[in-house]
Amino acid sequence: MRRTSARFKLASAVAVTAAVATVGGLTAATGSASEPADIAPLAVGSPTGFGAGTTGGAGGDVVTVTSGDELIEAAGSDGPLQIEVEGTVSVDSMVRVTSDKSIVGAGSGATIEGSGLNISEADNVIVQNIVFADSNDDGINVQYSTNVWIDHNDFTNPNDGALDIKRASTDITVSWNHTYDSDKNMLLGHDDGNGSEDIGKLNVTYHHNWFDGVNQRNPRVRFGDPVHVYNNYYQDIGSYGVASTEDAGVLVEANYFENTDDPFHLGEGDSGDGSIVARDNHFENSGSGETGGSVAGIPYSYSPDAAADVKSIVSGGAGVGQL
Repeated sequence: MRRTSARFKLASAVAVTAAVATVGGLTAATGSASEPADIAPLAVGSPTGFGAGTTGGAGGDVVTVTSGDELIEAAGSDGPLQIEVEGTVSVDSMVRVTSDKSIVGAGSGATIEGSGLNISEADNVIVQNIVFADSNDDGINVQYSTNVWIDHNDFTNPNDGALDIKRASTDITVSWNHTYDSDKNMLLGHDDGNGSEDIGKLNVTYHHNWFDGVNQRNPRVRFGDPVHVYNNYYQDIGSYGVASTEDAGVLVEANYFENTDDPFHLGEGDSGDGSIVARDNHFENSGSGETGGSVAGIPYSYSPDAAADVKSIVSGGAGVGQL
């Protein structure tokens, strides 16, 4: 990511070899008319699971943002764009993210604090390598959106959820994130009465995330079937790990549960039961979980790690700075 950003800054500065464009008030590299810029993707790797088709802003210009105003302008702009977040960016309300965006942190210090990102009515968005800290709302909210990849981020101390996905959103992968100091961690489907929008949607893959001392909703699922929860590390979970409700179908596979009395169960609060199929999980000083019902088949190929290896793999590879 640093190499891409450095090339962008150099190209912007040398007018004889590269043209520039203005994107949301920021300067972006575009190359020249005869030799367009060969801009490598900021995002590292590619998603596995339901979000596998996500490319974000790949092929679009690159801008570096260092302030809340710059982030707001870039994230809400039209067309594909690759946004590099540098340093700590403070915002006081949720930042709208539009289609075809990659928002990627530079190095290991990129932080969005004060509020979070609202991926709303968007398609094809990547968020990677950013610390989301002390949001007055969610860390990230996803609604009415498709083809989203949330990868290698840290989430800490949100006022509400760390990462909430709702309102007919689908085809999403949540991978290699580290969440801590969070109560209502990851919600999938916001309301028992929203089935008319959500049935047939909310297909999400959660893999290789580190749920580190968080309390609940890891995830809490409504309606989505299948939802795939595999190779995650659950450490010192306070209330429960996974809850399947309102006819959801969740495959809980090859996860590592440590010091987690209630790894997974059916129903939650006033919500009716969903289904859980569990297989090949590892339990260390933890309960055995509750299963029941059936889950639709997983429609993609994948190769899970052995559950016994997940603790070391995920604690060593999840979160910011681990790309």
